[in-house]
Amino acid sequence: MILEMVRANGAVSLRELARVVQTSEVTVRRDVRALEAEGLLDRRHGGAVLPGGFTRESGFPQKSHLATAEKTAIADLAANFVEEGEAIVVGAGTTTQELARRLARVPGLTVVTNSLLVAQALAHANRVEVVMTGGTLRGSNYALVGSGAEQSLQGLRVSRAFLSGSGLTAERGLSTSNMLSASVDRALVQAAAEVVVLADHTKLGTDTMFQTVPTDLITRLITDEPPAHDDRAATELQALADQGVQIAVAGASGSSGGDAVPARPQQQRRDVPLPAPRRGQVPGAAAGLRAAAVLGEQPPGAERARVADLRRR
Repeated sequence: MILEMVRANGAVSLRELARVVQTSEVTVRRDVRALEAEGLLDRRHGGAVLPGGFTRESGFPQKSHLATAEKTAIADLAANFVEEGEAIVVGAGTTTQELARRLARVPGLTVVTNSLLVAQALAHANRVEVVMTGGTLRGSNYALVGSGAEQSLQGLRVSRAFLSGSGLTAERGLSTSNMLSASVDRALVQAAAEVVVLADHTKLGTDTMFQTVPTDLITRLITDEPPAHDDRAATELQALADQGVQIAVAGASGSSGGDAVPARPQQQRRDVPLPAPRRGQVPGAAAGLRAAAVLGEQPPGAERARVADLRRR
């Protein structure tokens, strides 16, 4: 049954396999490992793909059935980062298509895209202007690619780019399996002041052939909550955060997870609770340390290590 699902969809998450075969993800992972040893499929972070998946890209029908709940949650959260009257670019993909469906309710929005699916989702939005690139239609993902698409983006400047891809690692950033798609995505990135990557947990730690966005150009990653046993995803998220990527985590039900997202995007601030002043401490020193912790300043003297420990907690 696992082989049938992988062959039918191209790529399937462990979570979906466990649901269909009605067993635990631990059992499914063991079976996938055994099938990989026989050369019948390749394991990927959080799932399984057909052999040769490093260079093979699944088509839209296969991708549309993979991690659907996670993509919905990510799109719900990503929509909170779009303001009225903004001009943005939205790349091709099933996750960005979900985002586009939610953007139809944002008045005064201008969306530049090379995706027919994104344009279709916004086609009947009365107060949203859709600008499509030129280019050659790539039927596997309904996207416009090639020199025509890239040239139409020259001289463009927008506030944000929302992109997805085939894999995301802290070492290489966002990547995809197709050279033409990667080239257009790079042109989209050049047009934006900020880059927001939409990637579910199955793509974390996955590296594919063509780099689209290096890690140092990614402003924010919006993803879903990895399974508790998925140490690799947690490690990758921490590595991305260490390189300055802002992480926003959405719950599978559509509610925000680890990061609270305001109605209007702004720099996140979190007060660090500090104990009462110790004996002999100058009054108001705790407040000063709290301000230093919130603003990211380094407190003086011996208190520096204590504040760092409080930050970790």
